[in-house]
Amino acid sequence: MSEAPPPPLEGYTIYDPIDPFENVAGPFFWKERPGGGHHFVLQTEARHCNRHGIVHGGLMMTMIDLTMVVTAKAHETEQLVTVSLNSEFIAAGQTGEIVEAEGEIVRRTRSLAFVRGRVFVGDRTLLTASAVLKPLKPR
Repeated sequence: MSEAPPPPLEGYTIYDPIDPFENVAGPFFWKERPGGGHHFVLQTEARHCNRHGIVHGGLMMTMIDLTMVVTAKAHETEQLVTVSLNSEFIAAGQTGEIVEAEGEIVRRTRSLAFVRGRVFVGDRTLLTASAVLKPLKPR
């Protein structure tokens, strides 16, 4: 893959610079917030949108899935898989907007994590979601 574009906001980096799918789909930029929590951003381009200039729903679902997995991690090396992902599209994002995503843990057990999140532009929520994630056991 070629060199990553500059982040749309100061202080952001690509969360996983070697992930082949997320970096082609995005790339999604990340930073940990001072009070905890993870924040993702994407500078949308025409390639992220449908023919009407609206951010593609599949792209937003990819972004929120990444956001909720990172939010649910108990430690940096933990790997989680998505068991269930429910989402509702609320509004449309447009080409050129900076789309943001955030998540929060609802509950965490030894075998599952329950997370919710949202994708938004400013005060406008584009997508809300909830997910059930399962930690992978090391092989």
